[in-house]
Amino acid sequence: METALWIVAGLLAVMYLVSGVGKLFLRRETIAGVASGAGWVLDFSPGAVKFIGVVEILGAVGLVVPALLDIAPVLVSLAALGLALVMAGALVVRLRRREALIALLDLGYLALCAFVAIGRA
Repeated sequence: METALWIVAGLLAVMYLVSGVGKLFLRRETIAGVASGAGWVLDFSPGAVKFIGVVEILGAVGLVVPALLDIAPVLVSLAALGLALVMAGALVVRLRRREALIALLDLGYLALCAFVAIGRA
């Protein structure tokens, strides 16, 4: 179980780090043009998109660093819970935009975040 938690947390950390850096440093129009499922960024202000990027970067760091350094490992659960909440918001946005297939992917990320949150609690 420990190995599975490390693998899932590591993969999620990489995904959220890349996603967060993109949201933080790229313009909304650029993000929307890169991927077909990224049109949602145009529904939000640039500041909101950058805020989501910062939250994703902090969550990515929180998924790995506390457990790796064995300093306040409870932070891993809190980071995973925070990212699960981000994905719950993403799920709502996808459903409102009638993007059901992409919403399933977001639901998968939410489930993986919940797995890490519960496993590290």
